[in-house]
Amino acid sequence: MKFVKQFAIILSVSFIGELLNYLIPLPVPSSIYGLIIMFLCLCLKIIKVEDVRETSSFLIEVMPLMFIPAAVGLITSWDILRSDLMAYIVITVVTTFLVMIVSGHVTQYIMRRSKKEEG
Repeated sequence: MKFVKQFAIILSVSFIGELLNYLIPLPVPSSIYGLIIMFLCLCLKIIKVEDVRETSSFLIEVMPLMFIPAAVGLITSWDILRSDLMAYIVITVVTTFLVMIVSGHVTQYIMRRSKKEEG
């Protein structure tokens, strides 16, 4: 029953993200709205980490399986993708490094901030 409750919490936050995506006319995916809402709820202690820990760990463990349909879609669209393959490779490499750089800086900022608050 614990997993059902945790999954219901996660699904509720995702559903609110879907509603925001429908109501706010911005080109932001509903999953991003959901992530922001979950982050805020966790930071403001509206949702405790213990309330979603096991189910979120399970979802992270099975995340690689979620990429199989996308990979199959890429394989079946090979004829379309082949003409612009170099552009897709460059975009993928550049955005990967951008995400790594931004994530690293944000992580360092948060770690420094938390050390200052502790000490």
